[in-house]
Amino acid sequence: MSEHEREIPVEHEYDGIIEQDNRLPRWWLYTLYGAVAFAIVYWFQYEVLHASQTPELEYAAKVAESRAAEAERLKKLGVINNKSLTALALDSNTVDQGKTIFATNCASCHRADGSGLVGPNLTDKYWLHGGQPEQIFKTVRDGVQREGSVMPSWKHLGDEKVIAAVTFVMSIRNTNAPGKAPQGEPLPE
Repeated sequence: MSEHEREIPVEHEYDGIIEQDNRLPRWWLYTLYGAVAFAIVYWFQYEVLHASQTPELEYAAKVAESRAAEAERLKKLGVINNKSLTALALDSNTVDQGKTIFATNCASCHRADGSGLVGPNLTDKYWLHGGQPEQIFKTVRDGVQREGSVMPSWKHLGDEKVIAAVTFVMSIRNTNAPGKAPQGEPLPE
């Protein structure tokens, strides 16, 4: 085929529409090939070799680092209110510590997953003594000694461990694990 014949576009007709097959511009092809090469290198670096963190993992690590720093700052301040307890519940280290404390001290009445045994189910939206973070803290620290409730005081553990346990309880609420039937009043939405 001569060079002149290659330049003539091929025509196709379908339903009365004539269409020509033209060569794609070289800049467009080079852009396509470059994008494909970049995608292959990117895939190998992030997904096959794991030589770098993906942007999502890098972001998650930065967020976790920021939450841990905020948790340490709040612990040093020693202020216990809804805002500080909610912020501490976002720190995975505090929640993990709380899970251990919960398993050691609370699981005998509430089960390890919080679904309730002698004590109420802590995974639903119903709360006997208030479901706001400060109310949960007060219930855990001071206990409840009245008819129908035998929640002991965990004051002897110290505020730091009580806070950690409360953050774990906050992390499992509204997960609705199957267990004891709902008791108390629902949390406002």
